[in-house]
Amino acid sequence: MAKGRGKRDKAVKRQYEMLPYPPRDPKDEATRLIEGSPSHLDEVNHYLFAGKRDFTQPFNALVAGGGTGDAAIMLAQHLADRGEAGQVTYLDLSTASRKIAEGRAKIRGLKNITFLTGSLLDLPKMDLPLFDYIDCCGVLHHLEEPEAGLAALAECLADNGGVGLMLYATLGRTGVYPMQNALKALAAGDTVSEQIKSAKILLKDLPPSNWLNKNAAVGDHKLDQDAALYDLLLHPRDRSYLVPEVLDLLATAGLELVSFIEPARYDPELYLKDRDLRKKARKLDTGKQAALAENLAGNIKTHSFYVRKAGGETQGLAKFDPEMIPFLKDGNREALAHTLTVRTSLTVHFDREAVSLPVPKRAAEFVKQIDGVRCLRDIQNDLSTDWPNFRAQYAPTYKFLNGLNLLWLKSS
Repeated sequence: MAKGRGKRDKAVKRQYEMLPYPPRDPKDEATRLIEGSPSHLDEVNHYLFAGKRDFTQPFNALVAGGGTGDAAIMLAQHLADRGEAGQVTYLDLSTASRKIAEGRAKIRGLKNITFLTGSLLDLPKMDLPLFDYIDCCGVLHHLEEPEAGLAALAECLADNGGVGLMLYATLGRTGVYPMQNALKALAAGDTVSEQIKSAKILLKDLPPSNWLNKNAAVGDHKLDQDAALYDLLLHPRDRSYLVPEVLDLLATAGLELVSFIEPARYDPELYLKDRDLRKKARKLDTGKQAALAENLAGNIKTHSFYVRKAGGETQGLAKFDPEMIPFLKDGNREALAHTLTVRTSLTVHFDREAVSLPVPKRAAEFVKQIDGVRCLRDIQNDLSTDWPNFRAQYAPTYKFLNGLNLLWLKSS
């Protein structure tokens, strides 16, 4: 191991021992469950298992770089709610982070998590079973060789399994790396507390021309959260990715993209109004469309996405087929149907930027039918239409809501 690499590895480990991230209090588990993307179990089912995975059967999940436990706790709770067959393995370098995660699991009474301390680079040597699902969020971009880390994950993945990943995105982090460089120049050799103090002083004095001041997408630099501030501006090692670089990274490990989350953000037609330009965008392959969308949006600060082995057995995306059951992520059918009834456009916020989306025709009518129990065929019959007409009328609403990651499908 090179001398510089070894020092940075130790610095990364020291950071998360001193400042576990994100900050969590195990006592809060008594009143709430933190849920998000990727790795929400219903979302995993939709994007990797065609909505057809039976989680009452054995399901082996790994959270590689588990931090203070958000993904591990969410997955373990979701699996526990479905029975006793699902198991989660938590792995992290930081004993301080692991302690917090273990405390959270204890408050919830979760017995289906195995806690390990170590590096994901050592996974192939740990004699663990192959995993049906692997979560690795905010980790690879802190490694000296992200390719080696991803290869280690791929080696531990079952052929019919999948991975949920999150990597920093370059354009949405505009301003972060110049600030990191500035703080390296000003605070090199200082203690962690001295570095944080310098960062807080510097943030208060930044000129209006500074790119971090101009970047509304980066909201992590909260002066009262030392762990978040350090992770953003003082981290000893991180890098970011453009969409083509993400795809190249996946290829090095024999993996392929299933979908970015939220899908709508990676559709260039979200940002293009001109008909001819939209036609040109439709002719691009999926990867080039996503890259175009990223360049047009300019504020995507993290890439969250699902992948599978190239040529593997994973079923992939759920399809809008008659026997599939549509269900809303938050179960808010009445509120959403009302909103879609009274509005012709829906305003959503992507990294603090408001985007207005046209509401498809008959969207409210479709949402009113979604109860999470009836399949699309049942809904079609209740609306007294044949399948071709039903699909033509309501598939646009499905694409619209799934693009915002609000609507998923599962098998009946």
